[in-house]
Amino acid sequence: MNWLTDYVKPKLSSLVNRKEPPSDLWTKCGCGERTLYVSDLKENLNVCSYCDFHMGMDVNSRLKSLFDNENYELIEVPFENNDPLKFKDLKKYTDRMKAAQKKTDQKDAAILAKGEIGSTKVVVFILDFNFMGGSMGQFVGEAFKIGCQNAVNLNCPFISVASSGGARMQEGIVSLMQLPKTVAAVNMLDQNKIPYVSVLTHPTTGGVSASFAMLGDIIIAEKGSMIGFAGKRVIEETIKEQLPEDFQTAEYLLEHGMVDMVVHRKELNQTLSKVLSFVKK
Repeated sequence: MNWLTDYVKPKLSSLVNRKEPPSDLWTKCGCGERTLYVSDLKENLNVCSYCDFHMGMDVNSRLKSLFDNENYELIEVPFENNDPLKFKDLKKYTDRMKAAQKKTDQKDAAILAKGEIGSTKVVVFILDFNFMGGSMGQFVGEAFKIGCQNAVNLNCPFISVASSGGARMQEGIVSLMQLPKTVAAVNMLDQNKIPYVSVLTHPTTGGVSASFAMLGDIIIAEKGSMIGFAGKRVIEETIKEQLPEDFQTAEYLLEHGMVDMVVHRKELNQTLSKVLSFVKK
Protein backbone atom coordinates (compact mmCIF):
# COMPACT_ATOMS: atom_id res chain seq x y z
CA MET A 1 0.00 0.00 0.00
CA ASN A 2 1.40 3.38 -1.03
CA TRP A 3 0.29 5.76 1.75
CA LEU A 4 1.25 8.83 -0.29
CA THR A 5 -1.12 8.02 -3.16
CA ASP A 6 -3.78 6.15 -1.20
CA TYR A 7 -4.10 8.43 1.82
CA VAL A 8 -2.23 11.74 1.61
CA LYS A 9 -3.19 12.63 -1.97
CA PRO A 10 -6.99 12.16 -1.46
CA LYS A 11 -6.81 14.29 1.69
CA LEU A 12 -4.99 17.11 -0.10
CA SER A 13 -7.40 16.90 -3.06
CA SER A 14 -10.40 17.20 -0.76
CA LEU A 15 -8.94 20.37 0.74
CA VAL A 16 -8.03 21.94 -2.60
CA ASN A 17 -11.33 21.04 -4.26
CA ARG A 18 -13.51 21.89 -1.30
CA LYS A 19 -16.89 23.14 -2.50
CA GLU A 20 -17.78 26.75 -1.90
CA PRO A 21 -21.01 27.42 0.03
CA PRO A 22 -24.02 28.15 -2.22
CA SER A 23 -23.86 31.73 -3.54
CA ASP A 24 -27.57 32.28 -2.87
CA LEU A 25 -26.93 32.21 0.90
CA TRP A 26 -25.04 35.51 0.85
CA THR A 27 -25.26 38.89 -0.79
CA LYS A 28 -23.40 42.19 -0.62
CA CYS A 29 -24.96 45.27 0.94
CA GLY A 30 -25.71 48.06 -1.52
CA CYS A 31 -23.06 50.16 0.21
CA GLY A 32 -20.53 47.50 -0.81
CA GLU A 33 -19.02 47.12 2.64
CA ARG A 34 -20.95 44.24 4.23
CA THR A 35 -21.71 40.62 3.35
CA LEU A 36 -25.18 39.63 4.55
CA TYR A 37 -27.21 36.46 4.94
CA VAL A 38 -29.98 36.54 2.32
CA SER A 39 -32.46 35.04 4.82
CA ASP A 40 -31.67 37.71 7.44
CA LEU A 41 -31.90 40.45 4.82
CA LYS A 42 -35.37 39.30 3.70
CA GLU A 43 -36.61 39.24 7.28
CA ASN A 44 -35.38 42.83 7.61
CA LEU A 45 -37.30 43.96 4.49
CA ASN A 46 -34.06 44.15 2.47
CA VAL A 47 -32.61 46.81 4.75
CA CYS A 48 -29.01 46.33 5.87
CA SER A 49 -28.96 45.76 9.64
CA TYR A 50 -25.52 47.38 9.89
CA CYS A 51 -25.67 50.60 7.84
CA ASP A 52 -29.48 50.83 7.28
CA PHE A 53 -29.02 50.95 3.50
CA HIS A 54 -32.36 50.29 1.74
CA MET A 55 -31.68 47.69 -0.96
CA GLY A 56 -33.97 46.76 -3.83
CA MET A 57 -37.08 44.78 -2.99
CA ASP A 58 -38.86 42.22 -5.15
CA VAL A 59 -42.50 42.85 -5.99
CA ASN A 60 -43.95 39.97 -3.96
CA SER A 61 -42.12 41.05 -0.80
CA ARG A 62 -43.18 44.65 -1.41
CA LEU A 63 -46.84 43.67 -1.76
CA LYS A 64 -46.76 41.58 1.41
CA SER A 65 -45.13 44.40 3.38
CA LEU A 66 -47.72 46.95 2.23
CA PHE A 67 -51.07 45.20 2.59
CA ASP A 68 -52.76 44.29 5.86
CA ASN A 69 -52.11 40.66 6.82
CA GLU A 70 -50.21 40.22 3.53
CA ASN A 71 -53.63 39.88 1.88
CA TYR A 72 -54.19 41.32 -1.60
CA GLU A 73 -55.69 40.52 -5.00
CA LEU A 74 -53.84 41.07 -8.26
CA ILE A 75 -55.55 43.09 -11.00
CA GLU A 76 -55.14 41.73 -14.53
CA VAL A 77 -53.59 44.00 -17.18
CA PRO A 78 -54.00 43.02 -20.88
CA PHE A 79 -50.64 42.23 -22.44
CA GLU A 80 -49.40 42.26 -26.00
CA ASN A 81 -45.83 42.21 -27.24
CA ASN A 82 -45.02 45.71 -28.43
CA ASP A 83 -41.89 46.20 -30.52
CA PRO A 84 -42.73 49.17 -32.77
CA LEU A 85 -39.11 49.80 -33.79
CA LYS A 86 -38.11 46.14 -34.21
CA PHE A 87 -35.38 47.30 -31.87
CA LYS A 88 -32.03 45.55 -31.65
CA ASP A 89 -28.78 46.53 -29.95
CA LEU A 90 -26.62 43.68 -28.63
CA LYS A 91 -29.86 41.70 -28.41
CA LYS A 92 -33.31 41.93 -29.92
CA TYR A 93 -35.83 43.74 -27.72
CA THR A 94 -38.10 40.69 -27.88
CA ASP A 95 -35.25 38.54 -26.54
CA ARG A 96 -34.61 41.00 -23.70
CA MET A 97 -38.30 40.86 -22.82
CA LYS A 98 -38.28 37.05 -22.74
CA ALA A 99 -35.20 37.06 -20.51
CA ALA A 100 -36.77 39.59 -18.12
CA GLN A 101 -40.03 37.64 -18.01
CA LYS A 102 -38.15 34.45 -17.18
CA LYS A 103 -36.06 36.20 -14.51
CA THR A 104 -39.00 37.83 -12.71
CA ASP A 105 -41.90 35.52 -13.65
CA GLN A 106 -43.85 38.64 -14.67
CA LYS A 107 -45.28 39.92 -17.93
CA ASP A 108 -43.71 43.36 -17.59
CA ALA A 109 -42.36 45.86 -15.06
CA ALA A 110 -45.71 46.90 -13.54
CA ILE A 111 -47.92 45.07 -11.05
CA LEU A 112 -51.44 46.11 -9.98
CA ALA A 113 -53.14 44.92 -6.80
CA LYS A 114 -56.01 45.83 -4.52
CA GLY A 115 -56.56 45.22 -0.84
CA GLU A 116 -56.49 47.11 2.44
CA ILE A 117 -53.83 49.21 4.15
CA GLY A 118 -54.74 50.26 7.67
CA SER A 119 -58.27 48.91 7.00
CA THR A 120 -58.63 51.34 4.08
CA LYS A 121 -59.39 49.83 0.69
CA VAL A 122 -56.74 50.85 -1.87
CA VAL A 123 -55.44 50.12 -5.36
CA VAL A 124 -51.64 49.84 -5.57
CA PHE A 125 -49.41 50.17 -8.64
CA ILE A 126 -45.80 48.94 -8.29
CA LEU A 127 -42.82 49.15 -10.62
CA ASP A 128 -40.25 46.36 -10.38
CA PHE A 129 -36.68 47.50 -11.02
CA ASN A 130 -35.66 43.88 -11.63
CA PHE A 131 -37.65 43.97 -14.89
CA MET A 132 -35.52 46.00 -17.31
CA GLY A 133 -34.82 48.65 -14.68
CA GLY A 134 -38.53 49.28 -14.06
CA SER A 135 -38.60 51.16 -17.36
CA MET A 136 -41.90 52.55 -18.60
CA GLY A 137 -43.19 51.28 -21.92
CA GLN A 138 -46.69 50.83 -23.29
CA PHE A 139 -47.65 48.10 -20.79
CA VAL A 140 -46.55 50.14 -17.77
CA GLY A 141 -48.49 53.20 -18.93
CA GLU A 142 -51.58 51.09 -19.57
CA ALA A 143 -51.25 49.40 -16.16
CA PHE A 144 -51.09 52.80 -14.45
CA LYS A 145 -54.20 53.99 -16.32
CA ILE A 146 -56.12 50.80 -15.46
CA GLY A 147 -55.06 51.18 -11.82
CA CYS A 148 -56.44 54.71 -11.73
CA GLN A 149 -59.69 53.57 -13.36
CA ASN A 150 -60.06 50.83 -10.74
CA ALA A 151 -59.52 53.35 -7.94
CA VAL A 152 -62.25 55.55 -9.42
CA ASN A 153 -64.65 52.61 -9.81
CA LEU A 154 -63.97 51.41 -6.25
CA ASN A 155 -63.97 54.99 -4.92
CA CYS A 156 -60.75 54.34 -2.98
CA PRO A 157 -57.26 55.91 -2.74
CA PHE A 158 -54.63 55.07 -5.35
CA ILE A 159 -50.99 54.40 -4.39
CA SER A 160 -48.04 54.13 -6.76
CA VAL A 161 -44.65 52.73 -5.70
CA ALA A 162 -41.98 53.80 -8.18
CA SER A 163 -38.55 52.30 -8.83
CA SER A 164 -37.41 53.05 -12.35
CA GLY A 165 -34.69 54.20 -14.68
CA GLY A 166 -37.26 56.07 -16.77
CA ALA A 167 -38.84 55.57 -20.19
CA ARG A 168 -38.04 52.37 -22.09
CA MET A 169 -35.85 53.42 -25.01
CA GLN A 170 -36.55 50.21 -26.98
CA GLU A 171 -40.11 51.44 -27.59
CA GLY A 172 -39.04 54.88 -28.79
CA ILE A 173 -41.77 57.53 -28.99
CA VAL A 174 -44.37 55.00 -27.78
CA SER A 175 -42.63 54.97 -24.39
CA LEU A 176 -42.52 58.79 -24.31
CA MET A 177 -46.28 58.89 -24.98
CA GLN A 178 -46.79 57.13 -21.66
CA LEU A 179 -45.73 60.31 -19.81
CA PRO A 180 -48.79 62.37 -20.87
CA LYS A 181 -50.93 59.23 -20.63
CA THR A 182 -50.09 58.73 -16.95
CA VAL A 183 -50.47 62.45 -16.26
CA ALA A 184 -53.97 62.31 -17.79
CA ALA A 185 -54.74 59.33 -15.54
CA VAL A 186 -53.64 61.33 -12.47
CA ASN A 187 -55.89 64.17 -13.67
CA MET A 188 -58.78 61.68 -13.82
CA LEU A 189 -58.15 60.84 -10.14
CA ASP A 190 -58.18 64.54 -9.29
CA GLN A 191 -61.43 65.17 -11.16
CA ASN A 192 -63.08 62.33 -9.24
CA LYS A 193 -61.58 63.50 -5.91
CA ILE A 194 -59.63 60.24 -5.48
CA PRO A 195 -56.58 60.67 -3.19
CA TYR A 196 -53.28 59.76 -4.86
CA VAL A 197 -50.23 58.85 -2.75
CA SER A 198 -46.91 58.49 -4.56
CA VAL A 199 -44.14 56.46 -2.92
CA LEU A 200 -40.64 57.00 -4.34
CA THR A 201 -38.05 54.27 -3.81
CA HIS A 202 -34.45 53.82 -4.96
CA PRO A 203 -34.03 54.79 -7.74
CA THR A 204 -36.81 56.93 -9.25
CA THR A 205 -35.47 58.74 -12.31
CA GLY A 206 -36.06 59.80 -15.91
CA GLY A 207 -39.52 59.83 -17.46
CA VAL A 208 -41.14 58.25 -14.41
CA SER A 209 -39.98 61.05 -12.11
CA ALA A 210 -40.96 63.53 -14.85
CA SER A 211 -44.54 62.26 -14.93
CA PHE A 212 -46.76 60.44 -12.42
CA ALA A 213 -44.18 59.86 -9.67
CA MET A 214 -43.99 63.53 -8.70
CA LEU A 215 -47.71 64.27 -9.03
CA GLY A 216 -49.04 62.66 -5.88
CA ASP A 217 -51.31 64.59 -3.54
CA ILE A 218 -48.86 63.30 -0.95
CA ILE A 219 -45.34 62.23 -1.94
CA ILE A 220 -43.43 59.86 0.35
CA ALA A 221 -39.82 58.83 -0.26
CA GLU A 222 -38.01 55.86 1.24
CA LYS A 223 -34.93 56.73 3.26
CA GLY A 224 -31.79 57.24 1.16
CA SER A 225 -33.51 56.88 -2.22
CA MET A 226 -32.00 58.53 -5.29
CA ILE A 227 -34.66 60.64 -6.99
CA GLY A 228 -34.19 62.88 -10.00
CA PHE A 229 -34.39 63.23 -13.77
CA ALA A 230 -30.90 63.31 -15.28
CA GLY A 231 -27.90 61.87 -13.47
CA LYS A 232 -25.80 63.98 -11.14
CA ARG A 233 -22.68 63.71 -13.32
CA VAL A 234 -24.60 64.78 -16.44
CA ILE A 235 -25.96 67.84 -14.63
CA GLU A 236 -22.52 68.80 -13.31
CA GLU A 237 -21.02 68.56 -16.80
CA THR A 238 -23.86 70.67 -18.20
CA ILE A 239 -23.81 73.50 -15.66
CA LYS A 240 -20.02 73.26 -15.02
CA GLU A 241 -20.54 73.29 -11.27
CA GLN A 242 -20.11 70.75 -8.50
CA LEU A 243 -23.35 69.70 -6.82
CA PRO A 244 -23.82 68.90 -3.11
CA GLU A 245 -22.80 65.42 -1.95
CA ASP A 246 -26.38 64.54 -0.97
CA PHE A 247 -27.90 65.96 -4.18
CA GLN A 248 -30.90 63.93 -5.47
CA THR A 249 -31.29 61.97 -2.24
CA ALA A 250 -34.69 61.69 -0.58
CA GLU A 251 -33.42 63.78 2.34
CA TYR A 252 -32.21 66.55 0.00
CA LEU A 253 -35.59 66.66 -1.75
CA LEU A 254 -37.38 66.85 1.59
CA GLU A 255 -35.20 69.77 2.66
CA HIS A 256 -36.01 71.58 -0.59
CA GLY A 257 -39.75 70.92 -0.52
CA MET A 258 -39.97 68.35 -3.33
CA VAL A 259 -41.38 65.53 -1.17
CA ASP A 260 -43.64 65.60 1.86
CA MET A 261 -41.87 63.06 4.04
CA VAL A 262 -38.98 60.58 4.14
CA VAL A 263 -39.84 57.25 5.73
CA HIS A 264 -37.90 54.16 6.78
CA ARG A 265 -39.14 51.06 4.94
CA LYS A 266 -40.13 49.37 8.19
CA GLU A 267 -42.43 52.29 8.94
CA LEU A 268 -43.96 52.62 5.46
CA ASN A 269 -47.08 50.52 6.12
CA GLN A 270 -47.78 52.38 9.37
CA THR A 271 -47.18 55.76 7.71
CA LEU A 272 -49.49 54.93 4.80
CA SER A 273 -52.14 53.78 7.27
CA LYS A 274 -52.02 57.16 9.03
CA VAL A 275 -52.02 59.13 5.78
CA LEU A 276 -54.96 57.15 4.40
CA SER A 277 -56.95 57.70 7.59
CA PHE A 278 -56.71 61.45 6.94
CA VAL A 279 -57.44 61.48 3.22
CA LYS A 280 -60.13 58.83 2.81
CA LYS A 281 -63.70 60.02 2.38
